[in-house]
Amino acid sequence: MDRRLLTRLTQSRSGQRSGLPRRRLGLAGGLVAGGLVLGGLAEVLLAMAAAVLALDALVPMPGGTRTAADDRFRHVVRQRRRARLVARLRGAPERLDLLDDRAGWAAAAPRRALGIQAIDVRSVTGTVEPFKARSFDRALRPDPASREQWKRIWMAHAGGAPLPPVSVYRVGGEHVLRDGHHRVSVARELGLERIDADVVELHRPPHC
Repeated sequence: MDRRLLTRLTQSRSGQRSGLPRRRLGLAGGLVAGGLVLGGLAEVLLAMAAAVLALDALVPMPGGTRTAADDRFRHVVRQRRRARLVARLRGAPERLDLLDDRAGWAAAAPRRALGIQAIDVRSVTGTVEPFKARSFDRALRPDPASREQWKRIWMAHAGGAPLPPVSVYRVGGEHVLRDGHHRVSVARELGLERIDADVVELHRPPHC
């Protein structure tokens, strides 16, 4: 496992063990106390709520917590907004390159399947999907609409769950995503340098 990823996971799980569960157990105790004071149906309902909080605190979710994933997602979205402003000031491209593999040179280009390989995540500079070219910036930072899927993949990574390889075209020394935009985005946020990919090499004609 990547050393930086291991460090982040350790810090995340340490915070989960120490801070959040304690607060939830404290809140559960407060609910029980309130129920004893109120009595009747309120006592039963508050006791049930306290039990749920206590169980959530004592039995951690596999991998990273939803709270940690949400924090990381908000951080990445803020980074995207700042990067967009800088890119506009510099006149630099802020979106992923778009390669149309259904028309033009890419549709007719000779191609060769290279199988599963570990590729540099920073070599991913484009996509074949127009929608994803708008949803992710050039550094694969997502827009707010990607929240739930991005968080699910982040938690799966944090829990060590195996994820399928992404799918890419190799054009020269760069890679164009066919599938796996969220997986590459999460890998970059976690500081991973490489990701498994099913690679198909496209040979660009000299005049293109």
